[in-house]
Amino acid sequence: MTKIASVMTAAAILFGGASLSVSAQGPHVIAAPEEAQWGPAPPLLPPGAQIAVLAGNPGAAAPYTVRLKFPAHYAVPAHSHPTDENVVITSGAVTFGMGDKLVKTSPGNKTLKSGGYFLATANMNHFAFTGAEGATIVLYGQGPVEFKYVNPADDPRHGTK
Repeated sequence: MTKIASVMTAAAILFGGASLSVSAQGPHVIAAPEEAQWGPAPPLLPPGAQIAVLAGNPGAAAPYTVRLKFPAHYAVPAHSHPTDENVVITSGAVTFGMGDKLVKTSPGNKTLKSGGYFLATANMNHFAFTGAEGATIVLYGQGPVEFKYVNPADDPRHGTK
């Protein structure tokens, strides 16, 4: 009986805590793709991308979820993030690679189509690019979102390109 009570207490703590953290994030969100409110992506991404914030605030130390739309032949040079980054491809295709420089022909690159998932762990250097059709992704994680480009000259915030 003591074991059952302990399990029930642990479950109440876990599920009670989970409900508190969900309610602390704000109101629920139910969003169809066509309802996205698109705008220019922040300057930490190369020009041409568009963003639609679904939940949270990517600039705050809190969970966030955004959609990003990349045009055809778009590239994000090698970079890393201080937190894990989760990516789900929702349309088109995106090629991901690991390393300190964007190399489109690297044998380790992998192209993901709709439904594909990529986890870039914190501080892992990686890059991404689209092909002829462009792509839309859902990106989520724990903010604040930050990009650290391997080559500072690749950082679009510096205006050196």
